[in-house]
Amino acid sequence: SRFAFRVNGKDIYCRGSNWIPADALPSAATPELTEKLLQAAVDSNQNMIRVWGGGFYEQEFFYDICDRLGLMVWQDFMFACNLYPSTPEFLAEVKLEAEYQVRRLQHHACIALWCGDNELIGALTWFEESRKNRDRYLVSYDRLNRTIEQALRAADPTANWWPSSPSSGILNFGDAWHDDSSGDMHFWSVWHEGKDFEHYRDVRPRFCSEFGFQSFPSLSIAKQFASAENLNIASPVMEAHQKNAGGNARIAETMFRYFRFPMDFGDFVYLSQVQQGLAIKTAVEYWRSLKPHNMGALYWQLNDTWPVASWSSLDHGGGWKVLHHLVKRFFKPSAVFAVPTPDGEAVRIVAVNDRPDLVNMDIVMKSVALDGTETVLSRISVTTPPDRAVDAAWLNARDIGNDRLLVFDYVVSDGTSGRGHLTLQPYKRLALTDPGIEVTTAVLDGIATVTLKAARPALFVLLEADVGGRFDDGGFDLMAGETRTIRFLANDQVDPGEVLASLIVRNLHSATYPPKQEAGQPAST
Repeated sequence: SRFAFRVNGKDIYCRGSNWIPADALPSAATPELTEKLLQAAVDSNQNMIRVWGGGFYEQEFFYDICDRLGLMVWQDFMFACNLYPSTPEFLAEVKLEAEYQVRRLQHHACIALWCGDNELIGALTWFEESRKNRDRYLVSYDRLNRTIEQALRAADPTANWWPSSPSSGILNFGDAWHDDSSGDMHFWSVWHEGKDFEHYRDVRPRFCSEFGFQSFPSLSIAKQFASAENLNIASPVMEAHQKNAGGNARIAETMFRYFRFPMDFGDFVYLSQVQQGLAIKTAVEYWRSLKPHNMGALYWQLNDTWPVASWSSLDHGGGWKVLHHLVKRFFKPSAVFAVPTPDGEAVRIVAVNDRPDLVNMDIVMKSVALDGTETVLSRISVTTPPDRAVDAAWLNARDIGNDRLLVFDYVVSDGTSGRGHLTLQPYKRLALTDPGIEVTTAVLDGIATVTLKAARPALFVLLEADVGGRFDDGGFDLMAGETRTIRFLANDQVDPGEVLASLIVRNLHSATYPPKQEAGQPAST
């Protein structure tokens, strides 16, 4: 019932995402853009990319880049989300296609798995024809799937084969969207069924190869296709850039569950990205805490084919959304997570180690009031064995406080460090205070830099600039009295002055609370 990848004799936890074509126009999917997107995956601590079966067999340079970057590739054959014929003529073409692609790509070290298709088993329940006569269409599917497998075996007898994604196993045609007992799982109950983020902790997948939650593209991207009067989630332009039925409404409805509603469109975009990050973070941190029961999490999706509201962590062109900054943190090979118990009475502090050697972690756990007052709950050191997750500590929820934050900082013996926070109730119920962030800007060696200092806790801090490039960190927390300096990484020759002139600093308080009105001033219109 296990599902894991073993490389050089060692089981490897797969931290990664799903890949779709780099651009809707194939000629625009250049080697330079492809490398930028794949490098962003590596920079966020990913080690696997799943080439989704609804896209293309990628060009040779894609696999060359993955070889060089050390990214394992889960390669779907290009059959997805539909019913396919099984006539002799069609299967003869499928055989030629599969043999050609395997022979073309089999020499690449990055190819970890060949998978027969994406969601064809589920598609048997999506159409009236197949629902009425499932046996006929199941046999037709099996003929297609066996043709692909036999062609793979003929071209490369040593290849790793998996029949479908998701699949509970060979010759198992069950519901791998809700069955977490074996094989790989696609878990979409949170997005498509509208369940709470906490529902991610109701399943224990062996390997989750698809799960996702949408956000809007960054404000600078939205401005590329929408004029000022159309920067509204209900405008025809914004709705045209949402291709999932009911997607915009689902984003907005979810905000009502977790956050106070944002102040303007820019804040709405920002908050949609924060909640997207919170969703995927909730899933990954819990599933990684189950290691070695769970041995992989590939979120949907890494990139976009065009500027659009979607599940991606990178904007079209490669800019980082809030999610991608969080991915870099929750996919660290050695990390600490806080996982509440189902009854909400306690919090489990978990130390996860994906490295082949044991590591030591020093962890400090604090209860932090919203005015910045801190109470140390515990200081511990824990030794985490190779390739394991261990319970480092248990905290009583009453000791944290319902109207406070649990903040934990950790330092790993491999030289890395990190921070996380947890709230015991939705953010909208917290009486957040203005963090009083002081902003100092400078140009150092031709690079625009921004130094932030918080007087009180600032959550999910994000810097934006309306020029080509990105800041080297985002979505982070600042505690009272802390200072952090962020650099702008320009795409091309960008005037640092332009970066700083368009600078916007957002945080959870500024996005969901009205600006403070000075005494004697009329209300803003």
